[in-house]
Amino acid sequence: MNRLFKKLKHVLLGGLIGVGVFAVLGSSAFAQDYPNKSISLIVGFPPGGSNDIVARLFAPKLSEILGVSVVVVNKSGSNGLIGTDFVAKAAPDGYVITFASASPLVISPHTFPKIPFDTLKDLVGVTTVAQTPELLAINPSVPAKTLQELIALSKTRRVTISSSGSGGLPHLAIELLRGAAGSGDIVHVPYKGAGPAIADLLGAHVDGIIVDLPPLYPLVQDGRLRAIAITNTQRAVLLPNTLTSVEQGFPEILAFNWFGVMTPAKTPKPIIDKLYSALARAANSPELVEAMRKVGVEPFVQASPQAFSDFLQKEIDRWGVVARASGAKSD
Repeated sequence: MNRLFKKLKHVLLGGLIGVGVFAVLGSSAFAQDYPNKSISLIVGFPPGGSNDIVARLFAPKLSEILGVSVVVVNKSGSNGLIGTDFVAKAAPDGYVITFASASPLVISPHTFPKIPFDTLKDLVGVTTVAQTPELLAINPSVPAKTLQELIALSKTRRVTISSSGSGGLPHLAIELLRGAAGSGDIVHVPYKGAGPAIADLLGAHVDGIIVDLPPLYPLVQDGRLRAIAITNTQRAVLLPNTLTSVEQGFPEILAFNWFGVMTPAKTPKPIIDKLYSALARAANSPELVEAMRKVGVEPFVQASPQAFSDFLQKEIDRWGVVARASGAKSD
């Protein structure tokens, strides 16, 4: 009986080992053939915002590196949650990936009552690829030229500041501004995307805005908007004369956005590694770096997919503190 049991055990173990080897080899073979068709790069925001702008800079370079078409697809709504959830529920084969940012991945878990996915469980981070500061800009008709003057104005009348939506990074940046203003009357006005928010600001329906630098830069350059502060520790290369919030005496108003690529959970590691290699190569290519800097974006690549996972956890924890302190919630 013991000899029979040992023989059966040997057969079972051999079978299990064989299955494991097959899984590894099968995954590797699948990755070697990847990609062999078009890749959908999902952007959870409408055209005109920074996610869309940066994704469309990356898509042609990724197409060149990977040898297949990389197509930007806008699936906007709920501060990027709709598009991100679409990717979380997609097949884990590397052909539907998301070009996401801080709002849906690390801030919405704290500001939305319930989101349909778990950033760390339902998605796998490949790497961040770029970063940009938030910019506080106002309509030129508003009588303020500095952060101090804008806050002083808010103590004499209501100042309305728009964002690309409730519960996202710009919203929390506005909450930081409201906290710094103390008794000032600063009101957050959320829109469904940066495009509509900017349009109403240009029409003087609101006084100001806080969103990523890229969509605002050309409007500041041609004088249609006035830059008040870069909410970062360093000035933006494109706006060297615009002081940071720190330089203006408000170090608590700090917010910068980053862009990263995520795939559905259970995407094979060889595919993750191949995407990481392509994204890192694209982000550091001289022509793409130059194109990004022209719109106010800098390369920002993680050392590895695991490093991105660690970064995500730290960002979730950091913005959780801000969200709880401000009480900011989505609509």
